[in-house]
Amino acid sequence: MRTPVPDHLDDVLRECGAGGAEGEVAAYIPELAEADPALFALALCTIDGTVYAAGDAQHRFTIQSISKPFAYALALADRGFETVAEHVGVEPSGDAFNEISLEASGRPRNAMINIGAITAHALVGDASTTGEQRVERVVRGLSAFAGRELEVDEAVCASELGTASRNMALAYMVHAQGKLEGEPHEAVEGYIRQCSLLVDVRDLAVMAMTLAAGGRNPVTGEQVVPAWVCRQVLSVMATCGMYDAAGDWMSTVGIPAKSGVAGGVLGALPGQVGIGAFSPPLDEFGNSVRAVRACERLSSDMGLHLMQAPEVAAHVLYGVVEPDRDGDGVREVALQGPMHFAAAEVALRELEDVPEDGAALVLDLTRVTSTNDVGRRMLREGVRRLELDGHEVRVEDPDGHLER
Repeated sequence: MRTPVPDHLDDVLRECGAGGAEGEVAAYIPELAEADPALFALALCTIDGTVYAAGDAQHRFTIQSISKPFAYALALADRGFETVAEHVGVEPSGDAFNEISLEASGRPRNAMINIGAITAHALVGDASTTGEQRVERVVRGLSAFAGRELEVDEAVCASELGTASRNMALAYMVHAQGKLEGEPHEAVEGYIRQCSLLVDVRDLAVMAMTLAAGGRNPVTGEQVVPAWVCRQVLSVMATCGMYDAAGDWMSTVGIPAKSGVAGGVLGALPGQVGIGAFSPPLDEFGNSVRAVRACERLSSDMGLHLMQAPEVAAHVLYGVVEPDRDGDGVREVALQGPMHFAAAEVALRELEDVPEDGAALVLDLTRVTSTNDVGRRMLREGVRRLELDGHEVRVEDPDGHLER
């Protein structure tokens, strides 16, 4: 049997591309003005690293603003949350991506708009890192997210440097407020090189899945950044990643995302899927018209909205076998499915009903598919309390869920 996922991606491209290329390419950057408006591609990456792609998936384009969440992630990993938060905030700006969006303290409102992204770029590495070393760190870091070595499109980089007056003004504005480390021109030049890295939709899907998988690249197995960094980045992406259209995007698509003016869109749904889409024509917010449409369709067809939670907590208990007086006198309690807070809470309430009769108890976790830290701690505490009640408890845990 051939999986239907590739066929579905073909259908999405065909239907979302019907009617021609609406929108306009980013003509204010000379090199991007030459983009072929007919290009359209889509890719998905799953939790185990399987990548599906359709359309012009081999075509490479510059990552542009999609680099922002990844540079922000590197800054968080290198400098820690408190240091980064002193320089750049987390609130939606309500402004266009290239506006002067500063808080009263002089801090940029978030790292997804240009003024905040330039500030975040300057925080990659440590305080002694040179501009050249910082760019190397960013290129290596984004390459680790993608699972392959990325290269800078020098022509696009030169084109953007030649039209960088506004970004330079933004950098000097933040520098004047004491929130930008280093020299403004160095930060802007490094940021533009960061934006000029070449990717395709497969790269975007893998990068998105790495964020969605707690920082572990599903293809290479490398832990690129700590899990807490991904949680922070995805939170900011959810509220700020699609600029002025962030609220509409979150309502209709419901996936933390980031767009770029070359036509790329990246979506990262925690624990489930990474999405990469590309089509050069942009809407009035600077987001790809057809890529947005394709993501809306995928979310609707596949039930990918972040707020569409699966019903797992009600089916935690697989079964209970009461002790047989003529047998070994052991009570068996079998759990199933993923164990997060809600599921573990249901499990503990089931264990609460175990009679305090001193009977030995087997807690069977062979059907448990996964545990997070909270679920693990709750189940361990349940075992401890059963033992305090006088039960001899044996845990059947072949996958080591309680040992991690």
